[in-house]
Amino acid sequence: MTLRDQYERVLERAREAEFDARGSTGEVRLMAVTKTVEESVIAEAIAAGARLLGENRVQELARKRDSLDLTGCEMHLIGHLQSNKAARAVACADMIQSVDSIRIAREISGECVKQNRQMPVLLEVNIGRDPAKFGLLPEDTEAALAEIAAFPGISVCGLMTVPPFLMEESQTKKFFSQMYRLFLDIRGKKMDNIAMDVLSMGMSGDFELAIAEGSNLVRVGSAIFGDRNYR
Repeated sequence: MTLRDQYERVLERAREAEFDARGSTGEVRLMAVTKTVEESVIAEAIAAGARLLGENRVQELARKRDSLDLTGCEMHLIGHLQSNKAARAVACADMIQSVDSIRIAREISGECVKQNRQMPVLLEVNIGRDPAKFGLLPEDTEAALAEIAAFPGISVCGLMTVPPFLMEESQTKKFFSQMYRLFLDIRGKKMDNIAMDVLSMGMSGDFELAIAEGSNLVRVGSAIFGDRNYR
């Protein structure tokens, strides 16, 4: 299949999953994750209709933003952000989905003030309590949100998660369900300066399950671009 075929097939699968879960389509956004993907291939994806792109590394995001025509597109940072990269992330990302601590939120806020920017962010939740992953623990998320919401330059738009890898579908479903309940619980409290609009969960191997469990933004890489070459 061509890249256009692959992108359109993933989009069709996402729409089918959304319709099966909700009886309608149009809420779920498909992110094309472009980690390690060459600019020429990303340009093909954009030509095929991709308008939401995700990058794991700040330097890669900055380079691709400089070299691609991103008219009408958004490019989000979805990987772990180190403090010393906060300034560059604020300068070139349209959203930071991976705010995994109050400390990094404070760094982002300081850079937003310096650069006179308002940065939409998602808080990353370690829903599976995986010691190998970043993110806030579920029970700490609400208090962290309340503190971060007061930081200037930051707009909290929702939550993001990556459940533990290599597990049975039933376990993944359980974590997605827990995440959706946390999302709904926080949204229902209508906390000041927090818009619980985005729940980002689901990747190439489980995005349909994530949509069924409440995700409205899925991050898909290999199902669109093929297996990664990390050399």
